[in-house]
Amino acid sequence: MNSDEEYNKLKRQWSQKALHGRHSYDLSQQYVDIEASNKWPTKADLSAVTEGCLIAMQDQVMLTRNYKKYILKQPHTDELCRRCGKESETIQHITASCEQLAPTEYVKRHDGLAKIIHQKLAEAAELIYDKSPYYKYTPANVLENENF
Repeated sequence: MNSDEEYNKLKRQWSQKALHGRHSYDLSQQYVDIEASNKWPTKADLSAVTEGCLIAMQDQVMLTRNYKKYILKQPHTDELCRRCGKESETIQHITASCEQLAPTEYVKRHDGLAKIIHQKLAEAAELIYDKSPYYKYTPANVLENENF
């Protein structure tokens, strides 16, 4: 078997897995830009630890209560979210729908992303020149130059 055939065989096996195949399924949707969806590990300027954590989340292998109950099949495991206690504790619930996290953690995530966008726009407009890591960047209240 040549390397292309072996690669395609491994890819098919991966995509057929109930849990890990989820990313492959998501990428196959017509509204998904496959190139952009796979570019972030090389372009996001993340530490290896952060990137590894994000890949684990993407692959749905974080040790959530849902994972413990249904994947690891640990007996007597409560699947409900340890924060709100109302929904199954999945990656999707933790990152997007837990009512206990919404007023605090989701706002922090939003503000952190806004800082990254601010920094990139300020660099593009030549309003700042010293690039700092995204987690250390503090936007100035007002930035201006002769063009902006």
